[in-house]
Amino acid sequence: MSRSRTVILVRAAVLAGLVALLEVLCRVGIVDPMAVLPPSEMVGAMIDQLRSGELDESMVQTFSTIGLAFGVAVALGTLGGAVVHAVPRLRRAIDPLLASYYAVPTFIFYPLLVALLGLGKLPLVVLGVLSATPAVVISTLAGLDGVPPVLRKVARVQRLGRARTLWLVVLPAALPRLFGGFKLALSYALIGVIAGEFILSGSGLGYSISFAYQSFDSRAMYGAMLFVLLVAVGANTLLYVWEGRLARRRLRT
Repeated sequence: MSRSRTVILVRAAVLAGLVALLEVLCRVGIVDPMAVLPPSEMVGAMIDQLRSGELDESMVQTFSTIGLAFGVAVALGTLGGAVVHAVPRLRRAIDPLLASYYAVPTFIFYPLLVALLGLGKLPLVVLGVLSATPAVVISTLAGLDGVPPVLRKVARVQRLGRARTLWLVVLPAALPRLFGGFKLALSYALIGVIAGEFILSGSGLGYSISFAYQSFDSRAMYGAMLFVLLVAVGANTLLYVWEGRLARRRLRT
């Protein structure tokens, strides 16, 4: 068995053990089931919501917003990181800002974005982009720093221009570290969008969770929360698998 599969199995076993422990603690009354539902009831609530179509509209709203924010953040972050890396003076000015960027919760700007852009999807997309882009910029800078100089020399020998060198040589070599930023960007985009929906939006999964909480409907709240959690874990797992395949392909070549 490969090391990566062993790690995945160990993580799954630990997670299953924690879920089983929470189930037991809820069933024996150590954890108040009025505060935290047993995991089995969370799963049942999630399945009921999905079967009834209760979350269909919210799912479309939230996941389309997250997907758009993630795509824009990856494009802007990769391009911005490449530009900053190519201009040392700009990098010296930007580095301190990137290091302290996440000290400020970006979702506090959502009311301002609503005032500027109006209600709807656009403020949430901007919020997700603001949350996710710096992670991509940071990973792009780290990836470009790690590109072996010999690859750039080969590109010059082949008389490749700057754009083709970046696209054909530099970015593929930096891809392993870029994927780390992509995974963080997906998480930050999800957090930014869900938080915005939770606070002020009138639609989406974040709003559904907030509405269930305010209505004291713990079953609906935990069902929606579990669904969001599983989707986030599944999306990051797909990125992890894709990253592993690309890494193995690079080793074969």
